Amino acid sequence: MSENIYDEFEEAADAVYRALLERIGEVNPQPRLEPTRRAMELLGDPQRSYPMIHVTGTNGKTSTSRMIESILRAHGLRTGLLTSPHLVRFNERIMIDGEPLGNEALAANWADIAPYIAMVDTELVAAGDVPLTFFETLTVLAFACFADAPVDVAVVEVGMGGEWDSTNVADGQVAVFAPIALDHIGRLGNDIAEIARTKSGIIKPSAAVVSAAQSAEALAELQRAVDLTESTLAVQGEPTGFELLNSTMAVGGQLISVRGLAGSYTEQFLPLYGSHQAQNAAVAIAAVEAFLGGGSQAIADDILTEGLSGVTSPGRLQLVGIEPTVIVDAAHNPHGAEALVAAMKSFFDFDEIVFVLGILEDKDAAGIIRAIVPAAERIHVTRSSSDRAIGVDELADTVLDIGSEDTTFRFDDLETAIEQARRWAAEAPRRAVVVTGSITLVGETLSLATAGDWMNP
Repeated sequence: MSENIYDEFEEAADAVYRALLERIGEVNPQPRLEPTRRAMELLGDPQRSYPMIHVTGTNGKTSTSRMIESILRAHGLRTGLLTSPHLVRFNERIMIDGEPLGNEALAANWADIAPYIAMVDTELVAAGDVPLTFFETLTVLAFACFADAPVDVAVVEVGMGGEWDSTNVADGQVAVFAPIALDHIGRLGNDIAEIARTKSGIIKPSAAVVSAAQSAEALAELQRAVDLTESTLAVQGEPTGFELLNSTMAVGGQLISVRGLAGSYTEQFLPLYGSHQAQNAAVAIAAVEAFLGGGSQAIADDILTEGLSGVTSPGRLQLVGIEPTVIVDAAHNPHGAEALVAAMKSFFDFDEIVFVLGILEDKDAAGIIRAIVPAAERIHVTRSSSDRAIGVDELADTVLDIGSEDTTFRFDDLETAIEQARRWAAEAPRRAVVVTGSITLVGETLSLATAGDWMNP
């Protein structure tokens, strides 16, 4: 393929993203399913042409989805994977067989569905409603791309919530629940029970439901939905469920042992850091067992080894620089920040850490800050280029309310904040830079790391 042709497809793919950005953004989802359902109907319901594993939760759903997909691919299945948001390039959200959707395929599929999207937009406006949103349109596009590929199975991460999330127009044979915590309060509910009730809406009749360990309130809601749909429920840590038996540090990740639904798996290598990732892997293994063998067929050791060892989770405890060490983590709520700090203590051996911090305005900034302050030698407060980023002074004032003036530093731009953090970390051994607080901040840091070749100083 010539460079000119490649550039032509890249521009066409970029144009798709620009068209989506003109729609109502992802932070303002519409609690409705009918418009997405109508678009899928006009396209011939492509989401019904392959089985689906549907993944929701508050933290860990992207990593769990990626693990499920990798294990399925190791079985020889052609996979589709939908996750959100992207870190650097939009194509990352729609994966086919472990690779981001190509620019040519993205542009071609968009050209196919655009007339039908326009029809639904016209109908909505005529009825006094708003056109399809960014995420509704993305969902239609992804389901069409999976059918076009075609895939043997799709692993689909919920955008927000579950019951009225646009991905819920498809029926998951397996419904997977990562840990449920407080997030998007008000939109999804005001407490854990209400949020779990919203998320439980992805459970379809006679589905296999696989859940991480949950609070009593969340578990009660899942059980209620399971009973109503005559589904089955397997919960981590329960006798009839599955369990993470052990995890130990290893070079480049960890070794995990898991009691699954159908088999036990000993000292499998997982190339990710953090005990939360070991927990996610246990959920992923159980989900694959539920999908492929109804929970009664163990995964062959060599296939599981291949599947887990090939897992990546960009932006999650990801090493992006050495000399000095730079780690990025997309923790954007208190639960995620607590998992980040715990992993830094357990899996790394640094004496001092500088956190480069930027948070979006709809997040629990104080909760995130409370989690990281005890582990921080310094906090470089900054912001990403997102319109939703909290202003530097406002965020720094919140840090000062919880931390101290001696350790808080303000930077108007991310590049300077990281440059000064790397310089400080390089002045002494056993220091590290951790960039966290929002996915947009992590994505921009990944671009800086690539441009600066931080892994090859």
